[in-house]
Amino acid sequence: MSLLRRADTEMRSSDPRILLCRARLGGFSRADPLASELLVFAPLRGVSIPRARLRMGKGTEAAWVPLRLRCAVQNYDWGRFGEESAVARLFERNSGAEVELERPYAEFWIGTHESGPSFVEAGGLGTESVTLKEWIGMNPGVLGEKVEAKWGRDLPFLFKVLSVAKALSIQAHPDKELARMLHKMRPNVYKDPNHKPEMAIALTEFKALCGFIGVEELKNVLTCVPEITELVGNEEASKIISAKSLDGDLNTKVLLKSIFTKLMSTSKEAVADLVSKLKGRLDVENKIRTLTEKEQLVLLLEKQYQADVGVIAAFFFNYLRLNPGEALYIGPNEPHAYLSGECIECMAASDNVVRAGLTPKYIDVQTLCSMLTYRQGFPEIIHGVPLNPHVKRYTAPFDEFEVDHCLLQPEESVFFPAIPGPSIFLVVAGEGKMHMASEVEEQKIAKGDVYFVPAQNEIRLSAAADEQISIYRAGVNSSIFD
Repeated sequence: MSLLRRADTEMRSSDPRILLCRARLGGFSRADPLASELLVFAPLRGVSIPRARLRMGKGTEAAWVPLRLRCAVQNYDWGRFGEESAVARLFERNSGAEVELERPYAEFWIGTHESGPSFVEAGGLGTESVTLKEWIGMNPGVLGEKVEAKWGRDLPFLFKVLSVAKALSIQAHPDKELARMLHKMRPNVYKDPNHKPEMAIALTEFKALCGFIGVEELKNVLTCVPEITELVGNEEASKIISAKSLDGDLNTKVLLKSIFTKLMSTSKEAVADLVSKLKGRLDVENKIRTLTEKEQLVLLLEKQYQADVGVIAAFFFNYLRLNPGEALYIGPNEPHAYLSGECIECMAASDNVVRAGLTPKYIDVQTLCSMLTYRQGFPEIIHGVPLNPHVKRYTAPFDEFEVDHCLLQPEESVFFPAIPGPSIFLVVAGEGKMHMASEVEEQKIAKGDVYFVPAQNEIRLSAAADEQISIYRAGVNSSIFD
């Protein structure tokens, strides 16, 4: 018998306070009736269950209150090491675990994905750990009606912090149709059937490759990088160089796809030889001229991933530098590779990645080259839209998520109105308080704290007297509630 079922048995057979509570919640429809009874009082006969998860209102009205979360960390080899990693520092404050100085800390995961699930804080959960996904499954009312109807009993988004020391793989994320097919064919590689559009918001200077360069820049690459022409052939290169078409032209897309696929499909031996030639040429030219930013990047990538086709492929992509507070979104089937820096990241709840370079992991060149849109041109940089003097909102053209950044100076406060969907609040710097409307008690919050805030909760945040506080909120895109 599960913890909650045991608790239910004891509630039904004892303690008149529970019977009174059940009577008051008789008409409550925003959560399962059983859960409404179970998640109010604790402890009972040594059983510890989540406390004060419901706020009683007038009559039969009730609202769920925020839950503090313990979150997961991923130690991928491209992450920053020890205390140099913002991910490590947040994880240490969130979990109480000691940071290992010789270990990379790459991603801090907040959400319900099985590859890195968040847990409801242990205080009040006794010996049994309950994941956020399990808790939502028992209490679907916390999502709000529209979110549950659209995505079921689960969070539709995954919230992360990334600390990048060296380049991630050249990759793309499949659309929904392709994700379902890949998951069915190779479930051990493609872990779920969902798409994964995403948005990255820079915390520090953040560098990335994203999307294909435009036609004129591509012509320049094929003219000035003889190693690429040698690899793809003079005939193919000449078709692009002599083309009069514009970015996005169908003929240009066909030619770009042909050249890129040929490059990515080249044998390891030929790639190793050409990367060596490229490095040797640039080392010599660096003594007589200033290398371009892209050429300097290519030399850096060669140090990180020797003899990798991604070193040459980097010439085909836009090179971005985001300043803190700037963001970009990446749609399905768009190539990209994060290079360095730290960021907030939010995406549809998926971990599907198709890789083809700059990685020791499994690569799937055929799938990547066939799935890409081959859209050309520089990606849009998002600066966020101010909602008030303290909060800026970042939105992308995807239903699953949006992100708010709240920055409060000492003793300032801001009010977040109730919304029909769930939110996650992450404190990345400073200290302050979280206060729920109609509640007397305030909750102290500090760097590393993460809270799941159910639908229909009004929240006021305030900064401490002696320092500012920086908080990010992830939630479902507000447009679905219009």
